[in-house]
Amino acid sequence: MPHALLTTRDRACLIGLGDKPIVAVLGGISATRDPRAWWPSVVGDDCPVDTRDFRVLGVDWLDGGSGADGRPERTITTHDQARFLAEVLDELAIHRLHTLIGASYGGMVGLAFAERYPARVEQLAIISAPANAHPMSTALRTIQRRIVELGLETGRAHDALAIARGLAMTSYRSASALAEQFADGADDAGRFAVDSYLRHHGDKFARSFSAARFLALSLSADLHRVDPSAICTPAVFVAAHGDTIVPFEQLAHLAARWGGPNHLVVTPTRTGHDAFLAEPYAVGGILHDLLTFQVLA
Repeated sequence: MPHALLTTRDRACLIGLGDKPIVAVLGGISATRDPRAWWPSVVGDDCPVDTRDFRVLGVDWLDGGSGADGRPERTITTHDQARFLAEVLDELAIHRLHTLIGASYGGMVGLAFAERYPARVEQLAIISAPANAHPMSTALRTIQRRIVELGLETGRAHDALAIARGLAMTSYRSASALAEQFADGADDAGRFAVDSYLRHHGDKFARSFSAARFLALSLSADLHRVDPSAICTPAVFVAAHGDTIVPFEQLAHLAARWGGPNHLVVTPTRTGHDAFLAEPYAVGGILHDLLTFQVLA
């Protein structure tokens, strides 16, 4: 089936035809406006979020721009992202979302959207996203931002960004997942496979991301705050086993304080925080049931 692609300010796209229900799908800081590109096993024809049954909306994140010194020109919050999503809906003449699915940073934005615009979304699926950042996560991101700032000061922004992303990758995977993948240790030349893995992902990220964008979105995650008791939108919360960025306790606290009907699910993954990407089957069934059977009705 062909798809209509509708862009708004070159930061949003709406996938699908007709007047079918609209599902917003929002990912981590590196996600793009086309969820099929970064979540191909979850969004698409005959996928858990089936683009034959739903129209799917995605957005590119605001990032605060870049000043002459390579730093962000202004601070961006998750509520700023939520306001932008509302503006996109206005421009597309969409009054209300059927479902907002948000993973990691996208889940934070989803929470902010439901807090600010409760009449514009029927239900939420929040994956590995808290009401506020965990102090350990803030500590890790603070160190990452200091690395990037040092790179800007020394003229090595690309290298610094790659190192910061490599450090982030160690928290996106659980200790057991890294142990399983890189059990062999060093080769005869003293090279570690895990080091090559982190360098590869760091360099890949640094080629597509600016220092200013990284600094803005990293800080945005740490500034994130919502009041769960003030949000009444029906919600499914998905916690990933072994998640060091958003521990289970944070999702349990979010669910316990939530102002409306909700359901908390713990997925027994090997990966940790990035399980929604590395093990999409772990969340695919949950999303399929939410969209198909309206389990929160």
